[in-house]
Amino acid sequence: MLSWEYPPRVVGGIAAHVDGLARAMARAGHEVVVFSLDHPKVGDDEMTEGVRVLRANADLPWLPDDYLVARMASANHQLTQLAARLGSWRPQVIHAHDWLVAWTADTLKVLWGVPLVATIHATERGRHGGYVPQGTPAAINAVEWWLTYQAQQVIACSKFMVREVTDGFELPSEKVNLVPNGIDIGQWLQPSTSTEPPREHLVVAWGRIQYEKGFQVLTRAIGHLRHRLPDIRCVIAGRGSYLAELQTQIDMEGVSDIVQLAGFVPDDELRALLRRTGCVVIPSLYEPFGIVALEGMAAGAPTIVARTGGLAEIVEGTDAGVLFEPGNHIALANCIAEVLTHPQLASTMRTKAASLLASKYTWDAIAATTLSVYNKAKRG
Repeated sequence: MLSWEYPPRVVGGIAAHVDGLARAMARAGHEVVVFSLDHPKVGDDEMTEGVRVLRANADLPWLPDDYLVARMASANHQLTQLAARLGSWRPQVIHAHDWLVAWTADTLKVLWGVPLVATIHATERGRHGGYVPQGTPAAINAVEWWLTYQAQQVIACSKFMVREVTDGFELPSEKVNLVPNGIDIGQWLQPSTSTEPPREHLVVAWGRIQYEKGFQVLTRAIGHLRHRLPDIRCVIAGRGSYLAELQTQIDMEGVSDIVQLAGFVPDDELRALLRRTGCVVIPSLYEPFGIVALEGMAAGAPTIVARTGGLAEIVEGTDAGVLFEPGNHIALANCIAEVLTHPQLASTMRTKAASLLASKYTWDAIAATTLSVYNKAKRG
Protein backbone atom coordinates (compact mmCIF):
# COMPACT_ATOMS: atom_id res chain seq x y z
CA MET A 1 0.00 0.00 0.00
CA LEU A 2 1.18 3.51 -0.83
CA SER A 3 -0.01 6.41 1.28
CA TRP A 4 1.27 9.95 1.82
CA GLU A 5 0.27 9.65 5.49
CA TYR A 6 0.34 6.81 7.99
CA PRO A 7 0.15 7.12 11.81
CA PRO A 8 1.66 8.88 13.62
CA ARG A 9 1.93 11.08 10.51
CA VAL A 10 -1.68 12.23 10.20
CA VAL A 11 -2.99 14.97 7.91
CA GLY A 12 -6.57 13.89 7.21
CA GLY A 13 -8.63 10.71 7.26
CA ILE A 14 -6.45 8.67 4.89
CA ALA A 15 -3.97 7.75 7.64
CA ALA A 16 -6.67 6.11 9.77
CA HIS A 17 -8.11 4.33 6.72
CA VAL A 18 -4.81 2.82 5.55
CA ASP A 19 -3.83 1.89 9.11
CA GLY A 20 -7.11 0.11 9.84
CA LEU A 21 -7.19 -1.66 6.48
CA ALA A 22 -3.52 -2.75 6.62
CA ARG A 23 -3.82 -4.20 10.13
CA ALA A 24 -7.02 -6.06 9.21
CA MET A 25 -5.28 -7.53 6.14
CA ALA A 26 -2.42 -8.69 8.36
CA ARG A 27 -4.86 -10.28 10.84
CA ALA A 28 -6.34 -12.21 7.92
CA GLY A 29 -2.92 -13.72 7.21
CA HIS A 30 -1.68 -11.53 4.37
CA GLU A 31 1.76 -9.95 4.09
CA VAL A 32 1.31 -6.18 4.02
CA VAL A 33 3.95 -3.52 3.35
CA VAL A 34 3.12 0.18 3.53
CA PHE A 35 5.22 2.89 1.86
CA SER A 36 4.75 6.30 3.48
CA LEU A 37 6.68 9.36 4.68
CA ASP A 38 8.84 9.69 7.77
CA HIS A 39 7.90 10.97 11.21
CA PRO A 40 10.27 11.89 14.07
CA LYS A 41 8.53 9.57 16.56
CA VAL A 42 9.06 6.34 14.61
CA GLY A 43 11.78 4.53 12.68
CA ASP A 44 11.94 4.26 8.90
CA ASP A 45 11.46 0.46 8.88
CA GLU A 46 9.23 -1.08 11.53
CA MET A 47 6.66 -3.81 12.11
CA THR A 48 3.34 -2.73 13.62
CA GLU A 49 0.75 -5.44 14.33
CA GLY A 50 2.00 -7.53 11.43
CA VAL A 51 2.33 -4.61 9.00
CA ARG A 52 5.77 -3.60 7.74
CA VAL A 53 5.97 0.18 7.37
CA LEU A 54 8.77 1.73 5.30
CA ARG A 55 9.13 5.50 5.41
CA ALA A 56 10.88 7.87 3.01
CA ASN A 57 12.54 11.13 3.97
CA ALA A 58 9.98 13.90 3.62
CA ASP A 59 12.58 16.59 2.79
CA LEU A 60 11.79 17.52 -0.79
CA PRO A 61 14.23 18.75 -3.42
CA TRP A 62 13.98 22.52 -3.64
CA LEU A 63 10.97 23.73 -5.58
CA PRO A 64 8.76 26.75 -4.96
CA ASP A 65 6.03 26.04 -2.40
CA ASP A 66 3.26 26.92 -4.83
CA TYR A 67 4.45 24.26 -7.30
CA LEU A 68 2.45 21.63 -5.39
CA VAL A 69 2.11 19.00 -8.10
CA ALA A 70 5.77 19.29 -9.09
CA ARG A 71 6.82 18.95 -5.44
CA MET A 72 4.70 15.82 -5.02
CA ALA A 73 6.04 14.27 -8.23
CA SER A 74 9.58 14.96 -7.05
CA ALA A 75 8.94 13.44 -3.63
CA ASN A 76 7.55 10.29 -5.26
CA HIS A 77 11.10 9.46 -6.33
CA GLN A 78 11.94 9.01 -2.66
CA LEU A 79 8.88 6.84 -2.11
CA THR A 80 9.86 4.69 -5.11
CA GLN A 81 13.38 4.23 -3.71
CA LEU A 82 11.87 2.36 -0.74
CA ALA A 83 11.45 -0.61 -3.09
CA ALA A 84 15.21 -1.21 -2.83
CA ARG A 85 14.76 -2.20 0.84
CA LEU A 86 12.47 -5.12 0.00
CA GLY A 87 15.17 -7.39 -1.41
CA SER A 88 13.56 -10.23 -3.32
CA TRP A 89 10.10 -9.74 -1.74
CA ARG A 90 7.39 -8.80 -4.25
CA PRO A 91 3.72 -7.94 -3.76
CA GLN A 92 0.86 -9.46 -5.72
CA VAL A 93 -1.02 -6.14 -5.79
CA ILE A 94 -0.10 -2.46 -5.39
CA HIS A 95 -2.76 -0.35 -3.66
CA ALA A 96 -2.41 3.43 -4.08
CA HIS A 97 -4.33 5.81 -1.84
CA ASP A 98 -5.12 9.07 -3.66
CA TRP A 99 -3.18 11.10 -6.23
CA LEU A 100 -0.22 12.03 -4.02
CA VAL A 101 1.38 8.61 -4.60
CA ALA A 102 0.34 8.18 -8.25
CA TRP A 103 3.84 8.33 -9.78
CA THR A 104 5.28 5.70 -7.44
CA ALA A 105 2.25 3.49 -7.97
CA ASP A 106 2.55 3.57 -11.75
CA THR A 107 6.32 3.00 -11.68
CA LEU A 108 6.15 -0.01 -9.35
CA LYS A 109 3.26 -1.47 -11.31
CA VAL A 110 5.49 -1.63 -14.39
CA LEU A 111 8.67 -2.55 -12.52
CA TRP A 112 7.08 -5.51 -10.73
CA GLY A 113 4.48 -6.47 -13.34
CA VAL A 114 1.60 -6.58 -10.86
CA PRO A 115 -1.89 -5.02 -10.97
CA LEU A 116 -2.59 -1.60 -9.51
CA VAL A 117 -5.66 -0.79 -7.42
CA ALA A 118 -6.35 2.87 -6.59
CA THR A 119 -8.60 4.26 -3.88
CA ILE A 120 -9.85 7.78 -4.57
CA HIS A 121 -10.74 9.19 -1.16
CA ALA A 122 -11.84 12.60 -2.53
CA THR A 123 -11.56 14.53 -5.78
CA GLU A 124 -10.32 18.00 -6.55
CA ARG A 125 -13.46 18.57 -8.60
CA GLY A 126 -15.61 17.75 -5.59
CA ARG A 127 -13.64 20.05 -3.31
CA HIS A 128 -14.42 22.92 -5.69
CA GLY A 129 -18.14 22.30 -5.91
CA GLY A 130 -18.19 20.27 -9.12
CA TYR A 131 -15.88 22.28 -11.36
CA VAL A 132 -12.10 22.44 -11.75
CA PRO A 133 -10.41 25.87 -11.54
CA GLN A 134 -7.34 26.48 -13.65
CA GLY A 135 -3.88 26.16 -12.13
CA THR A 136 -3.08 23.68 -9.36
CA PRO A 137 -6.63 22.25 -9.08
CA ALA A 138 -6.64 21.43 -12.80
CA ALA A 139 -3.22 19.77 -12.47
CA ILE A 140 -4.37 17.66 -9.51
CA ASN A 141 -7.52 16.67 -11.39
CA ALA A 142 -5.33 15.53 -14.30
CA VAL A 143 -3.21 13.34 -12.01
CA GLU A 144 -6.34 11.83 -10.45
CA TRP A 145 -7.67 11.05 -13.93
CA TRP A 146 -4.35 9.47 -14.94
CA LEU A 147 -4.16 7.34 -11.77
CA THR A 148 -7.64 5.93 -12.29
CA TYR A 149 -6.82 5.22 -15.95
CA GLN A 150 -3.61 3.35 -15.05
CA ALA A 151 -5.26 1.30 -12.30
CA GLN A 152 -6.86 -2.07 -13.09
CA GLN A 153 -9.55 -1.42 -10.47
CA VAL A 154 -10.66 1.69 -8.60
CA ILE A 155 -12.22 1.90 -5.12
CA ALA A 156 -14.50 4.65 -3.82
CA CYS A 157 -15.89 4.85 -0.29
CA SER A 158 -19.57 5.70 -0.90
CA LYS A 159 -22.25 5.59 -3.59
CA PHE A 160 -21.81 9.34 -3.87
CA MET A 161 -18.10 8.92 -4.57
CA VAL A 162 -18.65 6.02 -6.99
CA ARG A 163 -20.82 8.33 -9.10
CA GLU A 164 -18.34 11.20 -8.80
CA VAL A 165 -15.35 9.07 -9.81
CA THR A 166 -17.15 7.19 -12.59
CA ASP A 167 -18.58 10.33 -14.18
CA GLY A 168 -15.68 12.70 -13.47
CA PHE A 169 -13.00 10.41 -14.92
CA GLU A 170 -15.18 8.72 -17.56
CA LEU A 171 -14.58 5.23 -16.20
CA PRO A 172 -16.53 2.08 -17.06
CA SER A 173 -18.87 1.25 -14.17
CA GLU A 174 -17.41 -2.26 -13.78
CA LYS A 175 -14.03 -0.72 -12.93
CA VAL A 176 -15.25 1.28 -9.90
CA ASN A 177 -15.97 -0.59 -6.66
CA LEU A 178 -17.77 0.56 -3.52
CA VAL A 179 -15.83 -0.21 -0.33
CA PRO A 180 -16.74 1.97 2.68
CA ASN A 181 -14.38 3.36 5.26
CA GLY A 182 -14.26 1.62 8.61
CA ILE A 183 -13.61 2.23 12.27
CA ASP A 184 -11.57 0.49 14.94
CA ILE A 185 -14.34 0.56 17.51
CA GLY A 186 -12.06 -0.54 20.37
CA GLN A 187 -9.92 2.59 20.03
CA TRP A 188 -12.93 4.86 20.61
CA LEU A 189 -15.01 2.97 23.18
CA GLN A 190 -15.53 4.83 26.44
CA PRO A 191 -14.52 3.20 29.75
CA SER A 192 -17.29 1.01 31.14
CA THR A 193 -19.10 2.57 34.11
CA SER A 194 -22.21 1.66 36.08
CA THR A 195 -23.85 4.99 35.26
CA GLU A 196 -23.98 7.10 32.12
CA PRO A 197 -21.59 10.06 32.52
CA PRO A 198 -23.31 13.45 32.65
CA ARG A 199 -23.43 15.16 29.29
CA GLU A 200 -22.72 18.88 29.08
CA HIS A 201 -24.19 21.35 26.62
CA LEU A 202 -20.91 20.99 24.79
CA VAL A 203 -20.72 20.64 21.00
CA VAL A 204 -17.55 19.09 19.54
CA ALA A 205 -16.35 19.04 15.93
CA TRP A 206 -12.97 18.16 14.46
CA GLY A 207 -11.13 17.68 11.18
CA ARG A 208 -9.12 19.69 8.67
CA ILE A 209 -10.08 23.35 8.91
CA GLN A 210 -11.03 23.93 5.28
CA TYR A 211 -13.98 25.85 3.84
CA GLU A 212 -15.67 22.70 2.51
CA LYS A 213 -15.72 21.19 6.03
CA GLY A 214 -18.42 23.71 6.96
CA PHE A 215 -17.19 24.78 10.40
CA GLN A 216 -18.35 28.31 9.59
CA VAL A 217 -21.92 26.95 9.47
CA LEU A 218 -21.48 25.44 12.93
CA THR A 219 -20.21 28.69 14.47
CA ARG A 220 -23.25 30.56 13.10
CA ALA A 221 -25.52 27.87 14.56
CA ILE A 222 -23.88 28.24 17.98
CA GLY A 223 -24.40 32.00 17.82
CA HIS A 224 -28.07 31.39 17.03
CA LEU A 225 -28.37 29.16 20.14
CA ARG A 226 -26.54 31.21 22.76
CA HIS A 227 -29.72 32.79 24.20
CA ARG A 228 -31.80 29.64 23.76
CA LEU A 229 -29.20 27.50 25.58
CA PRO A 230 -27.20 29.96 27.75
CA ASP A 231 -24.67 27.33 28.88
CA ILE A 232 -23.81 26.07 25.36
CA ARG A 233 -20.14 25.83 24.39
CA CYS A 234 -18.39 24.56 21.28
CA VAL A 235 -14.90 23.16 20.63
CA ILE A 236 -13.58 22.83 17.07
CA ALA A 237 -10.34 20.84 16.85
CA GLY A 238 -7.98 20.72 13.90
CA ARG A 239 -5.64 22.69 11.69
CA GLY A 240 -5.91 23.93 8.13
CA SER A 241 -5.76 26.78 5.67
CA TYR A 242 -9.17 28.22 6.64
CA LEU A 243 -8.28 28.64 10.32
CA ALA A 244 -7.59 32.40 10.23
CA GLU A 245 -10.79 33.16 8.32
CA LEU A 246 -12.80 30.99 10.70
CA GLN A 247 -11.36 32.81 13.73
CA THR A 248 -12.23 36.15 12.10
CA GLN A 249 -15.81 35.00 11.59
CA ILE A 250 -16.03 33.85 15.22
CA ASP A 251 -14.79 37.25 16.41
CA MET A 252 -17.14 39.20 14.13
CA GLU A 253 -20.15 37.17 15.24
CA GLY A 254 -19.30 37.76 18.88
CA VAL A 255 -19.06 34.09 19.88
CA SER A 256 -15.37 33.89 20.78
CA ASP A 257 -16.36 33.40 24.43
CA ILE A 258 -18.26 30.17 23.66
CA VAL A 259 -16.53 28.81 20.51
CA GLN A 260 -12.95 27.60 20.93
CA LEU A 261 -10.58 26.73 18.10
CA ALA A 262 -8.44 24.16 19.86
CA GLY A 263 -5.90 23.39 17.12
CA PHE A 264 -4.57 19.85 16.94
CA VAL A 265 -5.95 17.68 19.75
CA PRO A 266 -4.31 14.25 20.38
CA ASP A 267 -6.62 11.26 20.22
CA ASP A 268 -6.57 10.60 23.98
CA GLU A 269 -7.61 14.19 24.72
CA LEU A 270 -10.27 14.05 22.00
CA ARG A 271 -11.74 10.89 23.49
CA ALA A 272 -11.83 12.51 26.94
CA LEU A 273 -13.66 15.46 25.40
CA LEU A 274 -16.17 13.13 23.74
CA ARG A 275 -16.98 11.54 27.10
CA ARG A 276 -18.44 14.90 28.17
CA THR A 277 -19.95 16.21 24.97
CA GLY A 278 -23.66 16.54 24.44
CA CYS A 279 -23.25 16.00 20.70
CA VAL A 280 -20.78 15.80 17.83
CA VAL A 281 -21.44 17.84 14.69
CA ILE A 282 -20.06 17.09 11.21
CA PRO A 283 -21.14 20.19 9.22
CA SER A 284 -19.39 19.46 5.91
CA LEU A 285 -20.49 21.09 2.66
CA TYR A 286 -18.63 18.34 0.73
CA GLU A 287 -17.78 14.97 2.25
CA PRO A 288 -16.94 11.88 0.20
CA PHE A 289 -17.42 9.63 3.23
CA GLY A 290 -17.00 11.21 6.67
CA ILE A 291 -14.92 8.90 8.85
CA VAL A 292 -15.20 11.42 11.70
CA ALA A 293 -18.90 10.54 11.90
CA LEU A 294 -17.95 6.92 12.57
CA GLU A 295 -15.45 8.07 15.20
CA GLY A 296 -18.06 10.17 16.97
CA MET A 297 -20.52 7.28 16.98
CA ALA A 298 -17.87 4.83 18.18
CA ALA A 299 -17.06 7.15 21.09
CA GLY A 300 -20.71 7.07 22.12
CA ALA A 301 -21.45 10.69 21.28
CA PRO A 302 -24.82 11.59 19.71
CA THR A 303 -23.86 12.62 16.17
CA ILE A 304 -25.37 15.27 13.90
CA VAL A 305 -24.25 15.33 10.26
CA ALA A 306 -24.90 17.35 7.11
CA ARG A 307 -27.01 15.61 4.48
CA THR A 308 -24.19 15.52 1.93
CA GLY A 309 -22.15 12.88 0.11
CA GLY A 310 -21.16 9.84 2.12
CA LEU A 311 -22.35 11.35 5.41
CA ALA A 312 -25.98 11.06 4.31
CA GLU A 313 -25.44 7.44 3.28
CA ILE A 314 -24.06 6.51 6.70
CA VAL A 315 -26.97 7.95 8.67
CA GLU A 316 -30.03 7.94 6.38
CA GLY A 317 -32.77 5.63 7.69
CA THR A 318 -30.74 4.28 10.64
CA ASP A 319 -31.76 6.53 13.59
CA ALA A 320 -28.04 6.40 14.48
CA GLY A 321 -27.65 10.14 13.85
CA VAL A 322 -29.52 13.30 12.93
CA LEU A 323 -29.30 14.93 9.48
CA PHE A 324 -29.59 18.59 8.49
CA GLU A 325 -29.34 20.38 5.16
CA PRO A 326 -25.73 21.42 4.46
CA GLY A 327 -25.06 25.13 4.87
CA ASN A 328 -28.31 25.78 6.79
CA HIS A 329 -27.21 27.07 10.20
CA ILE A 330 -30.79 27.48 11.46
CA ALA A 331 -31.59 23.84 10.71
CA LEU A 332 -28.35 22.80 12.39
CA ALA A 333 -29.14 24.92 15.46
CA ASN A 334 -32.53 23.24 15.77
CA CYS A 335 -30.94 19.78 15.55
CA ILE A 336 -28.37 20.64 18.23
CA ALA A 337 -31.07 21.98 20.57
CA GLU A 338 -33.21 18.87 20.02
CA VAL A 339 -30.36 16.48 20.88
CA LEU A 340 -29.05 18.48 23.85
CA THR A 341 -32.46 18.88 25.50
CA HIS A 342 -33.87 15.38 24.93
CA PRO A 343 -31.73 12.77 26.76
CA GLN A 344 -33.89 9.87 25.55
CA LEU A 345 -33.30 10.82 21.91
CA ALA A 346 -29.55 11.01 22.55
CA SER A 347 -29.59 7.60 24.25
CA THR A 348 -31.47 6.00 21.34
CA MET A 349 -28.98 7.49 18.87
CA ARG A 350 -26.06 5.99 20.81
CA THR A 351 -27.66 2.53 20.89
CA LYS A 352 -28.50 2.56 17.18
CA ALA A 353 -25.03 3.83 16.29
CA ALA A 354 -23.28 1.04 18.19
CA SER A 355 -25.37 -1.56 16.35
CA LEU A 356 -24.72 0.06 12.96
CA LEU A 357 -20.94 0.18 13.43
CA ALA A 358 -20.70 -3.44 14.59
CA SER A 359 -22.73 -4.73 11.64
CA LYS A 360 -21.28 -2.69 8.77
CA TYR A 361 -18.09 -0.76 9.48
CA THR A 362 -15.53 -3.09 11.10
CA TRP A 363 -12.14 -3.17 9.38
CA ASP A 364 -12.16 -6.98 9.15
CA ALA A 365 -15.33 -6.88 7.02
CA ILE A 366 -13.94 -4.05 4.88
CA ALA A 367 -10.64 -5.89 4.40
CA ALA A 368 -12.54 -8.90 3.05
CA THR A 369 -14.37 -6.71 0.53
CA THR A 370 -11.10 -5.03 -0.50
CA LEU A 371 -9.49 -8.43 -1.05
CA SER A 372 -12.27 -9.28 -3.51
CA VAL A 373 -11.31 -6.15 -5.48
CA TYR A 374 -7.64 -7.27 -5.44
CA ASN A 375 -8.66 -10.64 -6.86
CA LYS A 376 -10.73 -8.90 -9.52
CA ALA A 377 -7.67 -6.82 -10.46
CA LYS A 378 -5.44 -9.89 -10.66
CA ARG A 379 -7.90 -11.61 -12.99
CA GLY A 380 -7.54 -8.62 -15.32
